[in-house]
Formats: sequence, C-alpha cells, structure tokens
Amino acid sequence: MSLSKFESMLKTNSVYFFDLVEFEEIIVHYLDTGKHSLAKKAVQLGLEQHPTSIDLKLLEVEILIFDNNLEKASVLVKKIEQLAPNNEEVYIQKATILSKEGRHKEAIQNLKIALLHSDDKVDIWSLMGMEYLYLDDFENARLSFAKCIDVDYEDYSALYNVVYCFDMEKDHEQAIDFLNAYINKNPYSEVAWHQLGRQYFVLNMFKEALTCFDYAVLIDESFLGAYLEKAKTYEQLGQYEDAINNYMITLELDDPTAYAYVRVGECYHELGESETAISYYKKAVHEDPLLDKGWILLTNAFYSQGDYQKALYYITKALKIDESNALYWRKYSDINIKLSFYEEAIKGFESCLQLKDESIEIYVALADVLLFIGDFNDALNVLFRAQKYYKNFAEIEYRLSGLFFVLNKEHYGITHLINGMKIDYDYHSIVQELFPTVYDLPQVQKLLADYKKATE
Repeated sequence: MSLSKFESMLKTNSVYFFDLVEFEEIIVHYLDTGKHSLAKKAVQLGLEQHPTSIDLKLLEVEILIFDNNLEKASVLVKKIEQLAPNNEEVYIQKATILSKEGRHKEAIQNLKIALLHSDDKVDIWSLMGMEYLYLDDFENARLSFAKCIDVDYEDYSALYNVVYCFDMEKDHEQAIDFLNAYINKNPYSEVAWHQLGRQYFVLNMFKEALTCFDYAVLIDESFLGAYLEKAKTYEQLGQYEDAINNYMITLELDDPTAYAYVRVGECYHELGESETAISYYKKAVHEDPLLDKGWILLTNAFYSQGDYQKALYYITKALKIDESNALYWRKYSDINIKLSFYEEAIKGFESCLQLKDESIEIYVALADVLLFIGDFNDALNVLFRAQKYYKNFAEIEYRLSGLFFVLNKEHYGITHLINGMKIDYDYHSIVQELFPTVYDLPQVQKLLADYKKATE
C-alpha cells in the first residue's frame, strides 16, 4: 500500500506524508529490487519529511557506497557517528567503506565495535569472516563463520565458508572432525553429509566418501551435487557402470551438461566400449562447442582406432579454441606425421617451441621430420638449438653425427659419434634406424666395434 502510494505521488508530483517506518520499507524494497534511482528519491523525500532520522541517513550512506561515492559516504557516516555513537549500523557502514578501500584490518576493527552494540551478531560475524578471507587469514575467518553456525545450524552459507577455510588450510582431518560434530547435532543435513564426503574424497578415502554421498541423496533425492560426487567416487573405485548410472541421474535431474557427457564417455572408454564413448563425447561438444577437452577426447578416440583423418579434424577444432596449448600442437604434429603431412607436422612442433614447450622430445621429433624430407641443414640448426638446453644427450649427438656424415663432414660426424657412444653406447641403434647408409660405412662400423671392445 505504501509503495503504490509513493509511486502515485511521484507520477502526480503530489506530496504525501509517510511515517518513518514506511519510508524505510520503501527504500529497502527498492534497494533489494535493484531500483537505486527510486531508492535515492525515497531517501531524499524521506529526509525532507524526517530530517533527524539516523536510519534514513544510514540508508543514504548505503546508496552512496553502492554508487562508489566513498568519500562522501565516509564524511556522512562520521557525522552520523557523532549523533549516534552506539548505533551498530554506523560501524558496519564504516567497515564497508574501509573494505572497499582495501583497508580490511581497519574494517575488522569497526566490525568488532559494531559487535559491542549489537544484540543480533550473526550478520556482523559473517561480515568479519569475509574480511578475514580478504586477508587470507583462514583461521580467524573460519572461527567467525563457525560462530554464525552456533547461532543458526541451518546457516549453510556459513557452513560452506567454514569448510572452504579448512580446504584452504589443507586441514581435511580437522574438517572431518568439524563436520562429524555438526552432523551429530544436525543428522539430516544433506549439505553437511555432502561436504563430509568431499573431505574423505580428497583424502582418497573413497568408501567413506561414498557412504556420505549415499546419506546425502537419501535425505534429498534431487541433490544434484551429491550424485555427481557419487559418480566421481565410483570412477575412483573403478566401478564404472555405477558411475555411469549416477551421471545419468544428474542428466535427468537438470539440463544436460557437457561435463556429465564427458564423464559418461570416459567411463565407457574404461569399459572398452569405444563407440559408445565417442557418442557421448559428441554429445558433450554439441552441448558446449567451446569445450576443448571434448574435442581432444574425440581426437584420441579416433587416433587409437587409426582413423587419423578424423583425429586431425577434431584436433583442429581443439586448436581453434585454444591455440596456445602446446600439448594440442604435439598431438597435431603426431597425427600429421601419420598422414605424411610433414610440413604441417613441422608447423606443429615449431608452435610448441614458440609456446616454450622445449622438451627434448619436441626438438628430436622436429629434427627427424626435417631429416625425413631432406632439409638437412634445418635439422642441424634445430639440434644446435636443442644443445643450448640439453648438453651431453645421446639423442642429439647420434643425430648430429648422422647429419654431418650425410653432409660429407666426416670429421664432425666422427666427433659426435664418439660423444654419443660415451653417453649411451646402446642408443647407437638410432643411427641404423635414421641413417642406414651412414651406419653401414666401414669407418662407422669400426668405431662402434672398437669402442665396444675397449669398454668390455
């Protein structure tokens, strides 16, 4: 009634009288519904009719803070503090301003003052907990949120925050003790059972975790998160059919998710049902075309089947989503080698190096492709680049030896062959594999034989 009367007044430019409580209700309604311009108007008119109201002035401060007008809000709240030094809301608003300015320790001090003047401390403890979180002071944050739970055992927001603090402290055993104590007092809390299961899961106590998730879904048969955790736990236990069943329940309870489709697909993969796995990977990328993991799983599935054309199609899709992923470029190169698309394979390996994936395998694979297409000098340059990072590696020395022999630089070829034999004699078989004509050279055979005899 007050709201319609107020809006009627605004439309007709009339002036109606509202008592203080009515103005407060109107302003809070507009703030809660996000209509801040109307809330400002209501504050303005309210203060015209009730110029001494502390509560209206505090609501004005709240609006100023929302508008990020912190300087003006700070000046106003200090004036209010002089008028009402025992009003808890004064210190809450001061703390809010300080928090927005990044002065979290000072915000906490003001919230402590607010506690002294408050009969209902839960909201203040919650605000203090958040300030401690900003400071990464997880112990004090946890203690603050725990006080909220002591007052209201169904304050699940506080419960989640307590568990979050334990998680950040990596103190899962303490979290388990806390949750067990909570459950003893509130045994029908599906949220607590779910959180307890998560702690057991982190500690690889999968059977205990499963029991907790079972209780959670017994209490609430539509608890999506608990079914997801049950499914993940069954996966860890190698019970893939049970995992699939629980993932399928999540798909029935809510809109399908790419995540669930991927997990179902991976379970079928573990069961050796590759075609069914592929069908679920396809559902995943249909649901979320930007899910690069789905495209990679399709890539790997077709690669393992030897269908390199399809594997190339899907790895290209993944690279369009994340072209800065060196692992994807590795796979791209590997597939292109299988298809004899050597220029594309070179492009992939070069991309890996540009992305700082400078492992020995990348350099060696790139050199081998360049060698295969006859770009001997480029192959040499790649191996020289590799030597900057990998000194005394047989993989490099034997390849350098073979290349120098091919380029008729026998002296260098012999030097690197000896280097390679010193590092790992048995690996000389790579020369036979990559440079058969070099391997058959009499001087190479003599060096290999002499070195073997000398080290026996």
